[in-house]
Amino acid sequence: MESMKRLLILFFFALLFIGCAKERQQEKRIKIGFSMATLKEERWQRDKKAFEEYCQQVGVDCRITVANNDAGRQANDVENLLTQGIDVLVIAPHDAVQAATLVEKAKSQGVPVISYDRLIHSDKIDLYISHQVPVIGRKIAEYALEKVPKGNYVMVYGGFTDNNAHILKREQMAVLQPAIERKDIKIVAEQFINDWKREEALKFAENALTQTNDDIQAFVVSNDGMASGVIAALEKRGLAGKILVTGQDAEISALQSIAEGKQTMTIYKPIIPLAQGAINAAIRLAKKEPLTEAKPFFNETIQKEIPAILLEVYVVDKSNLMETVIKDGYADYERVYENVPIEQRPKR
Repeated sequence: MESMKRLLILFFFALLFIGCAKERQQEKRIKIGFSMATLKEERWQRDKKAFEEYCQQVGVDCRITVANNDAGRQANDVENLLTQGIDVLVIAPHDAVQAATLVEKAKSQGVPVISYDRLIHSDKIDLYISHQVPVIGRKIAEYALEKVPKGNYVMVYGGFTDNNAHILKREQMAVLQPAIERKDIKIVAEQFINDWKREEALKFAENALTQTNDDIQAFVVSNDGMASGVIAALEKRGLAGKILVTGQDAEISALQSIAEGKQTMTIYKPIIPLAQGAINAAIRLAKKEPLTEAKPFFNETIQKEIPAILLEVYVVDKSNLMETVIKDGYADYERVYENVPIEQRPKR
């Protein structure tokens, strides 16, 4: 009887030990907060999905909030994430300047901060991870200039509060300036589009076409969402496919437009490596490990260097849809070519 009691006591303590061990394991699970500005564009939906799937794969607790392009709401989102005891804060900012105060708040609580895709104007961020935004700007303009070396250009920039929009503009203009000075091309209209909205891009394109009596040879557009608005304006005038239209993000609708010949090109930015890279970096920051792969990046706005990981980007047009987005499994062949007659589709 006495031995039975001892066994029961030992069994009880063993259960207690296992329970405590499990509790400690749960306590050690890294918690990442991801404050997103928007999900309106397809590409941000891809980011969210990739982020969630990889967090689950590596056993990380991720909390994602979406601010719907509202800086005040994003500030509240970050406040809420910090109260949840996150180990690392990842921010895709709506407003690059306002987000600097969110970095300050997180850092004051000892929480490392990663600036995701869009650069925050703060030298206190622990990492900026993005695709090569300056390269994107240059590739868009170089492509336009190669295909349309002479004529009237319309420049359609992104949201004014998004630092990426300014980087893209700066790099595009650096490429185009010599041609402007030679009078080979003329910029007849240019505008930042609030929150990269398709509807505003459509209205701007309609106005530009009206003011020039349709005498436009190229719309240099900084993303696919706005490009779809420009294409809608061109379709109303029977000009879709006759005027160059650039883009960025390789959205499915844009790839379909490229296959149909309505949009000329886009920039393909593999999203999975971006999301996974951010999570891997967050895990290392949570463990206080160095980010050895990060390189110095000079933020011209604040005139300071910050650590950055910048990923490769690729030009996609009708000639290489098969070798890029479809080959990589980023886009499905049937969806990309669903509006193209079967006999006109490339062979698989």
